[in-house]
Order: sequence, then structure tokens, then C-alpha cells
Amino acid sequence: MSKIEKLRSRFYQKPKDFTWDEMRTLLDGYGYNQIEGKGSRVLFKNEALEHSIKLHKPHPGKIIKGYIMSYVSKELKTLFS
Repeated sequence: MSKIEKLRSRFYQKPKDFTWDEMRTLLDGYGYNQIEGKGSRVLFKNEALEHSIKLHKPHPGKIIKGYIMSYVSKELKTLFS
């Protein structure tokens, strides 16, 4: 099992300690490019699918909140299931 497959498996288990760096790696594995916005805003865009996911970087910590995990999970399942 590759690193990205392990990360996908971990993500869909909705852990309470999923980090921003893991989210970036996960979305990169799905073909998304990160585009920095103003402040903590970040757009992840997949050109091939013409799809984007808008997020805010967590601060001051690096742990992704549960509602963000649910949102991203729903978006990815819609496209890749």
C-alpha cells in the first residue's frame, strides 16, 4: 500500500488529529493544486475535473476541524466514487 493510499484510508476514518499538511498531500494525490488566497484562504483546484475546494488554513494549530473533514470527504466521494 502506497503512502497516498494509507493517507486516504486514514482520512476516511475521520481521525481527530488530521493535519493541514496531510490534507494538502491528500488533495495533491487526487490531482488538486494549491492556490494561496488572502490571509488563511486556500483554493485547491483540479483542472482536469474543473472542480475546486475552498478551505481556510487552521490556525493557530494545524489540526483540521471535523466539519472541514466532512466537507472535503463529501466533495471527494461525489467525484471519485
